[in-house]
Amino acid sequence: MISAQRLTLAVCLVLILALSSLRGQSPAEADPLIGIWASETTFNTGLHGELTVERAGSSWRAILSNVQSQFHVTGDSVHFTFSRNLGEFRGVLTDNGRAITGFWLQPAGTTQDSHDPGGMGQPFASPLVLRRAGQGVWRGTVRPLEDHFTLYLRIFRDAQGALVGAFRNPEQNSNGGSAQFRVSLEGDSVRFSARPNPAESEIRLNASLIGTPERLRILWPVLGRVIDLMRRTPSQAAAFFPRPPGEPAYVYRKPPATEDGWATARARDVGMDEVALARLVQRLIDADPSVRRPALIHSILIAHRGKLVLEEYFFGFNRDTPHDLRSAGKTFASVMLGAAMMRGAHLAPETPVYGLLSGMGPFANPDTRKSQITVAHLMTHTSGLACDDNDNASPGNEGTMQMQRTQPNWWKHTLDLPMAHDPGSRYAYCSAGMNLVGAVLTTATNTWLPGLFERTVARPLQFGPYYWNLMPTGEGYLGGGAFLRPRDLLKVGQAYLDGGVWHGQRLVDSSWVTRSTAPYVHISPATTGLSPNQFPEFYGEADDGYAWHLSQLRVGERTYREYAASGNGGQLLIVIPELDLTIVFTAGNYGQGGIWSRFRNQIVPQEIIPAIQR
Repeated sequence: MISAQRLTLAVCLVLILALSSLRGQSPAEADPLIGIWASETTFNTGLHGELTVERAGSSWRAILSNVQSQFHVTGDSVHFTFSRNLGEFRGVLTDNGRAITGFWLQPAGTTQDSHDPGGMGQPFASPLVLRRAGQGVWRGTVRPLEDHFTLYLRIFRDAQGALVGAFRNPEQNSNGGSAQFRVSLEGDSVRFSARPNPAESEIRLNASLIGTPERLRILWPVLGRVIDLMRRTPSQAAAFFPRPPGEPAYVYRKPPATEDGWATARARDVGMDEVALARLVQRLIDADPSVRRPALIHSILIAHRGKLVLEEYFFGFNRDTPHDLRSAGKTFASVMLGAAMMRGAHLAPETPVYGLLSGMGPFANPDTRKSQITVAHLMTHTSGLACDDNDNASPGNEGTMQMQRTQPNWWKHTLDLPMAHDPGSRYAYCSAGMNLVGAVLTTATNTWLPGLFERTVARPLQFGPYYWNLMPTGEGYLGGGAFLRPRDLLKVGQAYLDGGVWHGQRLVDSSWVTRSTAPYVHISPATTGLSPNQFPEFYGEADDGYAWHLSQLRVGERTYREYAASGNGGQLLIVIPELDLTIVFTAGNYGQGGIWSRFRNQIVPQEIIPAIQR
């Protein structure tokens, strides 16, 4: 006869075996999911590698990756394209034929924009010089903008013991719709669920746990494809963290001097507290990217008294990585306008837009008020056109413009918009209007916009590699989205601090620095037409200059004037003239203005400015 004690043990054993078969119902059994998972996808960016151009008499050919091109030469102009939309080159013979200077055009549909739901992608132009390598031979290296989609997943237990998953994507901040998900495991099925907004329906994602090798297979909505997330150690997923785990505590270091024109110095040598700066950087390093509202700062750079004194990168980014500027690139509309005016272009903020661009007419939705729209109206988002990026129903909304297929010329699309208000009477953030400044510059200077940028901005400021995005027509887009190195973006602020000059090269007149950064429109509920309750959802009360955002930073009892270029996600160029201080942030908090606005509103006045000791 079985004893009561032995019977009790047997029953317990059966219950344990039964419970162990119900994966997902026991925290202990769900623990195999805990850890970091990752998927890396690389997309085709067209041809790349060594490009060779050969000339034999009047016959030309170009070879890249064993592919030959279709060639066109007119005078000193050199233009060739590769079949199957694999790439294109535009350039001219220079230096008495010793070089061919121009741009490599990366084909559309291969950039990160192409991963947006319904997105179409844009081509990019990047400067390229082919050097003579022999009689009738020129060579150069094509390096397209790399196109990656990296998805990390960290699964962990929160303070209450619940299983939590956090998806992170440095390129676009694609997190599945929520910063954190509840995770459950039933058999081989893994369910992720979240309700970030109580007023909206629950978000659900489903994955399968597959063995040998162990991976999580999931349909990722933004990509529209199934991907496998493989288990990674922390060191294998170093870019998930601000800095790789296990690194020693941060110690302040002087930025290295490279051949890009920046003079560097220790912070203490220009009157800044290195301990305070080190404390700031360490705080950024220690930040947990798995929390509900993480600050995903990719870089922070500080120049004081004309010297670069801090340069730090996070999440796998480095000084040679061109970063998506998003709308911070709009400010180049103002910089290029000032440069073009200085060089004698018949152009000014007061120039009527429709008169200058009449060659694109006739225009739809005729309205006498269109003749009153000036370049200044475009640069201050007060054109009056039916264009509002914060209103999905607006016909001029940037997403609407870029997704429509009826009119590939986005300048014409914008010029054809109906009027919604009198010019100058209403502020509405309008990327299409800023892009139209590109049409003004192109027409007035008779220069392709990337070429104008190279001549008036990139070359004088000693830029390294950059990528300028194009419209479907091949014309330059000025509504934002160019990729630049953070050190190069910082130079724009330093040149403005120095009255428009960089290393003796004048970028713009000093009068244009003053004029373009003066307030021209106040952004408020009254000027936007929004109610006091609606207004904070889209804007903060401030002023705009000519494609510069203006504000005041309060530090204790002091207030400092600043002007800035800013872009979605935390792309910021901040200039504080009184302190001879310019700052750059790049970041990945796309679509999270409440987070990235804190970089300017909190980090700068609370941690950077107080570090200035004298």
